[in-house]
Amino acid sequence: MAVPDEPDFAAILARVARALNGGQIPFMVIGGQAVLVHGEPRLTQDIDLTVGLSIDRLPDVLAACDQASLSSLPDDVERFVHETFVLPVADRATGTRVDLIFSETPYEAAAIQRADVIEVAGAAVPFATAEDLLLHKLFAGRPRDIEDAEGIVRRKGGDLDWSYVSTWAEAFSEVPGREEMPAQVARLRRR
Repeated sequence: MAVPDEPDFAAILARVARALNGGQIPFMVIGGQAVLVHGEPRLTQDIDLTVGLSIDRLPDVLAACDQASLSSLPDDVERFVHETFVLPVADRATGTRVDLIFSETPYEAAAIQRADVIEVAGAAVPFATAEDLLLHKLFAGRPRDIEDAEGIVRRKGGDLDWSYVSTWAEAFSEVPGREEMPAQVARLRRR
């Protein structure tokens, strides 16, 4: 059995960005890779992307993944994506996992439009802004996500658009289980 090459996240991100951009698929980097841009550096083993499309466009996303040398992980891709709104794929050379999360909410569409485009290995790669990454992390709410949110505030706190964050946190507080987001934002802002 061959040992996979070490993942070169920049090369993988660039390849994926070129394929998605070429397919006119709106997206942005979220998760650990975006934390490296806006928060405190930490070890991350995967790449998470929000794709601003309906799952009806799954064939287009699969074609872009194939072009980027990514292979689908679920046995029944269509069923899995329809149940979870997530397409998990892996880089064919390294096995690095890439999760493409389908969302066509007004918030996600606006966040993708606001994304910070950063050149990575010669490709234009949209990363969630610090504000949107903070909102994603608070919405996810796991301990690791809360630590990431705190790191974003430590690094970018004075430069954050707190009005934007507060407005969306208030909107998200209508989602069951996310009622505390405005209070979390207020606590982070005081730091």
